[in-house]
Amino acid sequence: MEEERVRRYKETLGRYLPQGTVEPLFVFLTQTNSVRLHITRERRTKLGDYRWPQPGHAFHEISVNGDLNPYLFLWVLLHEMAHLNTHKRYRNGVQAHGHEWQEQYALLLREYLHHFPAEVQGEIGRLTARIPLNRSLNRSIEASLKRYDPGYNAAEVLPTLAELPLGTTFSLEGKPEMVFRSLEKRRTRFRCVEVHTNREFLVAGRAPVVVVE
Repeated sequence: MEEERVRRYKETLGRYLPQGTVEPLFVFLTQTNSVRLHITRERRTKLGDYRWPQPGHAFHEISVNGDLNPYLFLWVLLHEMAHLNTHKRYRNGVQAHGHEWQEQYALLLREYLHHFPAEVQGEIGRLTARIPLNRSLNRSIEASLKRYDPGYNAAEVLPTLAELPLGTTFSLEGKPEMVFRSLEKRRTRFRCVEVHTNREFLVAGRAPVVVVE
């Protein structure tokens, strides 16, 4: 990359990431690997994703939501970088979030641990201490990192579907006319029934919801 492009790239990374992480992540994304990083608008169903190179398309692709605070942006970026490292080592022969990916994610979290807030580092340390990773602790860390959002107010934060027990009746944020009841967990999504029509839907576990009494 020529000097001006390098400067602009690092400047962009610096707007989204904690101080001190730009240089090593720039090296990972542009020198160690050929990654196209997409910073997207808010997506309710996911915070980021990874796509491996395809025939005729030699780049890895990582996307991260651009509305995340720097610590949560780093958290999600490392998650997707772990997918890249797992693909390089194992190709498509392992589960998306299996032991192999968890090991790669734990390695990256340990490497970047000191860039997270001190009060969250202990939780991250406990998460990475053993494989398999503890999913409830993972969700707790993510919730802790959301507290660094500008203007964060705990009283205004909606619970996610994954945080509520099965059988909860709820509506999706901004769609009060549809009322659902959760029936079954399926990996990262939940099978739900819309109570007025009896139609079934799959709803993302990370979706913020309004509990209906």
